Amino acid sequence: MTQLSFQLYSARNVASLDEFLGKLSALGYSQVEGFGGLYSDPAALAASLKKHGLSMPTGHFGLPQLQDTASALKAAETLGMKKLFCPAIPKEERTGDDAKWIALGETLAELGEVYSAAGYGFGWHNHDFEFVKTNSGRTPMEIILTTAPKIEWEADVAWIARGNANPNEWFDKYGDRITAVHVKDIAPEGEALDEDGWADVGQGVLNWDSLIQDVIGKTKAEYFVAEHDNPSDAERFARRSFDAAKGW
Repeated sequence: MTQLSFQLYSARNVASLDEFLGKLSALGYSQVEGFGGLYSDPAALAASLKKHGLSMPTGHFGLPQLQDTASALKAAETLGMKKLFCPAIPKEERTGDDAKWIALGETLAELGEVYSAAGYGFGWHNHDFEFVKTNSGRTPMEIILTTAPKIEWEADVAWIARGNANPNEWFDKYGDRITAVHVKDIAPEGEALDEDGWADVGQGVLNWDSLIQDVIGKTKAEYFVAEHDNPSDAERFARRSFDAAKGW
């Protein structure tokens, strides 16, 4: 399996990002994924990554950040990124109206042309709301990928499951669009309530020993990014998840 990366959103509450990057390196990580709150000083972040022997091949950028294409491209170049992903839209914009999702797909398609022309992969990262059917019976995920046929997809497998969808069915249908995945786990029902019901990879209900083989066999994923949306201990999550991946 390709090296496990680490989504730094999982460590957004650490006291020192630089120190945490050192801990990730010591654990064996060589890649991390950025998120929108980290790009205020790309040069300083790039220097910290280099100091700890880490690279940042992928990054999340909010839609407004992506629409400021000059700034996003500068950050991506400075940080050595290969792919940029839009991670979500605000809750109030998540609707049952197909037209809203078509408009989003059109926006993403236009942005994709810009980033593709600059030499970057560009795509969407899902949560669970993309699998809630619209008033027409379609899913937002289908609408986005159909309306923007050239963009990539970073599939968050646990959010697909939380959306009451079968990840493998989506791998079968759109595997050629999936160029990265989020490796995330779900705690057993009623557990880890202080962590929003998420689990360290290998500690939850998803069978990642099997799922990772499905991802490798059915998709074009190049990057495998460990994430926990609300860990009480980011270092514990990083360590357990990396240890779990060693067995794949």
